[in-house]
Amino acid sequence: GAMSVDSIADLSDNVSKLLEALQLSHPHELDPRRVLGKKKMLSLNPITWQVPRIVERCCTHIETHGLQTVGIFRVGSSKKRDQQLREEFDQGLDVFLDEHQSVHDVAALLKEFLRDMPDSLIPRELYGAFLSTATMEGPAQLDALQLLLFLLPPCHSDTLHRLLRFLGEVARHAERSWDADGQEVPGNKMTVSNLATVFGPNILQKEKPGEKDAGALNFEDSAAIILVLQRLIEHHQALFMVSPEMQCDILRRLFQTDPDVIDYLLRRK
Repeated sequence: GAMSVDSIADLSDNVSKLLEALQLSHPHELDPRRVLGKKKMLSLNPITWQVPRIVERCCTHIETHGLQTVGIFRVGSSKKRDQQLREEFDQGLDVFLDEHQSVHDVAALLKEFLRDMPDSLIPRELYGAFLSTATMEGPAQLDALQLLLFLLPPCHSDTLHRLLRFLGEVARHAERSWDADGQEVPGNKMTVSNLATVFGPNILQKEKPGEKDAGALNFEDSAAIILVLQRLIEHHQALFMVSPEMQCDILRRLFQTDPDVIDYLLRRK
């Protein structure tokens, strides 16, 4: 008996922003039949995990084969093999990355994809807001970063979450360790700071690649980008977690404005 709403676009702007930010849908409940022949819009019915195939494949490959690779993301790659992989992904082929692919080639491909996105992973209109958090400290800084993350479109949010989780895993293997047999396992030497230095300019971009002054960052901006990405990597688990208190508060507000939608969501669960 609840009202059926297929798309966020059917709701008022204020309501749609709240639902989009909290992403109340659960990916594992997805019914693919509902989206056939429809435009790609954020649906009140569950949505899939929106991470580009190339990002997921590259991260998984390096997690499987490259966490102990010294200097990952800093050692040069084969431009010819890198270009071939890029063309295969661009053609929409189901590219399978296995142990025969060079970890450095895959790492370079991931960096290039993030650098060349038409709109950067953190949208450019939020560039200044994210950089302003570099001057904050402690809980205030993390609170501000979390609220900014809630503003990201779902695809950007999901992809950034996957990337930060991956970078955190790479950083965990930066130092040497010992296995169960007492054998030394070399570290990849890519600390959080090193990873933030490499990935920061690819994720936080003031101008589009190729535009005038796109690569010209002053020292203050460069330092702020690195610091912000460090915080995102270090605290990504907490930053992407919507607290029960916040979710209840949003649900209460929505109950006052759109009770039919809340009834629909709760009945579905």
